[in-house]
Amino acid sequence: MDWLRIGAFGLLILYHIGMVFVPWPFHVKTAHPLAWVEIPMFATNPWRLTLLFVVSGYASRTLLAKAGSAGSFLLSRSSRLLPPLLVGMAVIVPPQTWVELTTQHGYRHGYLPFWLGDYFRFGTIDGIIMPTWNHLWFVVYLWIYSVVLACTCAALGRHSLQGWFDRAFAGWRTVVLPAIYFLLLGAVLFPQIEDTHDLFHDGVAHLRYLPAFLFGFGVARSPLVLASFARHWRVASTASVLCFATIATLLVLWPDFTFPETPVVVWTYRFARHLETWTAIAALIGIAERFWNRDGRWRATLAEATFPFYLIHQTIIVLVGGWLLPFVLGPGTEFAILLLATVAGCWALYDAGRHVGWLRPLIGLKHRPR
Repeated sequence: MDWLRIGAFGLLILYHIGMVFVPWPFHVKTAHPLAWVEIPMFATNPWRLTLLFVVSGYASRTLLAKAGSAGSFLLSRSSRLLPPLLVGMAVIVPPQTWVELTTQHGYRHGYLPFWLGDYFRFGTIDGIIMPTWNHLWFVVYLWIYSVVLACTCAALGRHSLQGWFDRAFAGWRTVVLPAIYFLLLGAVLFPQIEDTHDLFHDGVAHLRYLPAFLFGFGVARSPLVLASFARHWRVASTASVLCFATIATLLVLWPDFTFPETPVVVWTYRFARHLETWTAIAALIGIAERFWNRDGRWRATLAEATFPFYLIHQTIIVLVGGWLLPFVLGPGTEFAILLLATVAGCWALYDAGRHVGWLRPLIGLKHRPR
C-alpha cells in the first residue's frame, strides 16, 4: 500500500499539471488548451481520488492499532491533519487564488495587498470564495472520515464487522460488488453530479469516498480479500483497459465531450467511466499485492514525502504556470518546465522541512523524537 500511495500521489502531480493544458476549468490555464490531453487524463480521472481514500482507510487501520484506542487514534490523526490544513489555507493556497484572479478575472492588486486585504475577507470576488482550501479538500474529507471511523470503532469495536466484510467481499465479489456499486451510483442514480469539494454540498462524493475509505479499513485486516485481489488482477486490468479504450475512442470521435445526445453514446460513456473506477483500483491493488509487496531503498523516504508533496505541489504548478503565460511557450516546453519546477519545489520543501523540528508538523510530518 505504501507503493500504491506513492504512485497515486505521483500521478496526482502529473494530473494537476495536465489540468493546465486541458479545456477544463483550473486556477491557471495555458494560452492554447489542447483537447487531446483529455485522453491521457482519463487514464486516471475515474479512479485516482477513490484509490487515495482506499489507501488512506488501509493506513488508518494500522494507525488505529498503534494508537490502541479510538480516542488516541483521533487525537493522532487530528494532530497530523489539522495543522497542515490550517497552514495550507492561510499560506500555501492563497497564491493559487491570486493567480486565478489576476489571469482570469482582471484582478489588479499585487499579492501582498490581496493576501492581507482581500483573501481573509470571508467573502467572494467574481464568485471565488475566500479563504478556501482548494486542493486541500482531501485533507478535510480525510479528517471527517477519520472522525466517523473513530466514533464507529468506539461504538462497535474495530473488529466487530471484520468477519462480515471477509464473507461479503472475498473471491470474485472483491471486483464485482464494488464495481456494481460505483456503476449504480455514477451511471444510473447521479450521472450529472460532479464533485464540488464543498463539505456540506457534496453528497454524491461522500457516497463514493467514505465507502472507499471504510473498504480500505476492512481490507487492511483481511488476508482473504487481499488474496482475492491478487488472484483477479488480470481480469480487473483487462476490464479497466477496455473501459479506458472506450472513453479514448469516444474522445477521438467527439473531442472535448461534444458527444451526440443519443442513448447509446451517453450510456457507453457513463458505463465505461464508472466501471473503470473500481476495475482500475482492483487491478492496482492486485498487482501491488502480487508484485510490489516488498520493501525498497526509497520506500520509507518517498512514503514520508508524499504529504508535503501533496500540500505544496498545486501551488507550485499554479505559480509557475502563471509566470509562464507571457512567454507564450509551446506546450511541450511548458509541460517540461512545470514538471521539473514542481518536483524540485516539492522536494525542496520536504528536504528543508524534515530537518526543522517546529516545521515538521506543519507540513504533515511526525514530530522527531528527541
